Amino acid sequence: MLVKAPIVDQYDLSNVRFVMSGAAPCSRELSEALMKKFPLIQFRQGYGMSEMSPASHVGIYHEPVHGSIGRIMPNQEVRLVDPDTGKDVPRGERGELWVRGPNIMKGYRNNVKATKETIDEEGWLHTGDIAVIDEQENFYIVDRLKELIKYKGFQVAPAELEALLLDHPLIADAAVIGVENKEQATEVPLAFVVKTAGPGQALTEKEVEEYVASKVAAHKKLRGGVRFIEVVPKSAAGKILRKDLRALVQSAKAKL
Repeated sequence: MLVKAPIVDQYDLSNVRFVMSGAAPCSRELSEALMKKFPLIQFRQGYGMSEMSPASHVGIYHEPVHGSIGRIMPNQEVRLVDPDTGKDVPRGERGELWVRGPNIMKGYRNNVKATKETIDEEGWLHTGDIAVIDEQENFYIVDRLKELIKYKGFQVAPAELEALLLDHPLIADAAVIGVENKEQATEVPLAFVVKTAGPGQALTEKEVEEYVASKVAAHKKLRGGVRFIEVVPKSAAGKILRKDLRALVQSAKAKL
């Protein structure tokens, strides 16, 4: 909203010096656009969960690494693990983020089953988030483990497509989910798009599909289509409520 909402231009934000983002991924394109619009602002991302009491990674002001959640905070151990093999992945490859340290919760109150599903016998908390690490020890969250779309054996990250859509000047917000395509017997990406006010109203579904297709590998195309909505449903913390979007899809099917 700071980057794209017209109402922002009606206010004097010259005293704002620091902006920190959490709860949901902030793409390189979006953070770069923020700093271009507000040159005096220092920006960083952080990452955590309530179960971590409450954070494991944070960026450094004055050293922005766009798209990164930053580096490991003190007194913690971190692994990136292949969900299929349980083995650590090489640097630069995707793996589920596991965290261990004195800040990790003891467990969910009165829920032994959920605790065992989240924290293993060695004390590693399995976050369910997929991340990569670069040569400078900066981490990047690329998606949720259970939100990955499986298209004919290929993995498609909704967050990657959402970041691409948000970079379009006529798109104010976007969310992507996987929907089942019975004819192809596979999941396909479906985009929910919020148009910008004014010129954005002329944007068509086909134009959005062609825009994405021109910038991604073939298996990442929006084969599930594009639907325009008024607002992307999100939690108070800013997380996209994909279950609400799936409910919209089911509701539409029921009416056919």
